[in-house]
Formats: sequence, structure tokens, C-alpha cells
Amino acid sequence: MFCILAVVIIGSALLCVTTTRIMRAATFMLFVLFGVAGIYFLLDYTFLGAAQISVYAGGVTMIYVFAIQLVSKRTLQGMVEKIKTSRIIGNGLVVLVGLVVVSLILVKAGLISQFDTYADTEVSMKEIGLTLVGSDKYQYVLPFEFISLFLLACIIGGLVVARKEDEK
Repeated sequence: MFCILAVVIIGSALLCVTTTRIMRAATFMLFVLFGVAGIYFLLDYTFLGAAQISVYAGGVTMIYVFAIQLVSKRTLQGMVEKIKTSRIIGNGLVVLVGLVVVSLILVKAGLISQFDTYADTEVSMKEIGLTLVGSDKYQYVLPFEFISLFLLACIIGGLVVARKEDEK
């Protein structure tokens, strides 16, 4: 089951970033998010799987709404800019360099070998929940609040952009 979900996630992710139609990209992203939720369910993290579906699937629905509102009809109908092969190769090289840099940082910091020590320990759902909503060191309530403010600013910016296009 893991292999099937991995193929679905990787295939949908590749199709999401290579398609030229925004609605198809959002649909493929939805498949990726459902696949990740499936992996959570395989690991018996039902809370995280349910949160993945409810929060992120709702987010993809919002992407549909904003895509319809903010993108012109010609773009939604598939009349988009053609991508040059040299641009694809250049972007691929940038991604490859970024991957090498991140890998070297992880190896140099010793974070890759650190995962081996935690492989045998099991983390309870109570500990995950406390970490997600805790405000102590290495807990995540403050980053979640910053992300929510950032997303709110993005929504307001999208509405401003949509309103300015209507005035023209």
C-alpha cells in the first residue's frame, strides 16, 4: 500500500508542477495531499491523517475559488505561455544545486545520522498533540500563528489584486 501511495504522490506532484492549467494543478495537488493523508493512516496516525484531509483539502478548495476569481478566463481555458526547453533545463539545474546544498548541510550538521537514533522510539499521539499546540521551546503554536497571519495577508492581497483588475 505504501508503494501505491508513493507512486500516486510522486506522479501527482510531477503532474502538478508540469501542467499548464491551473485547475488541473490544483486537482493534482489535492491527490498529493490525499496520498500523504493515506500514509498517515498507514502509520496509524489517524489524527494527523484526518487533519491532513480536513485542513489541506479545505485549502485546496480555497485555491479553486481564488483560481476562478483571480485568473483570467483565457488562462483557465488553457491559453497560457509556452515554456522554453532551455528554461526547463535551467530550472532543473537550479533545483539540482539546491538539493545538493540542502543534502550537504544535513550531512554536515549530522542530522541524517541523528534519524537513526530515533528510528526505534515510538511517539504517542498525546506527545504529538502537545508539541503542536505547546508554546515551550521546540513547540509549534507560535509558527502556526505566524503562518495564519501570512495566509490572511495573502488572501487580502488576492482580493486587492482582483478588485484592481475589475476597475480597469
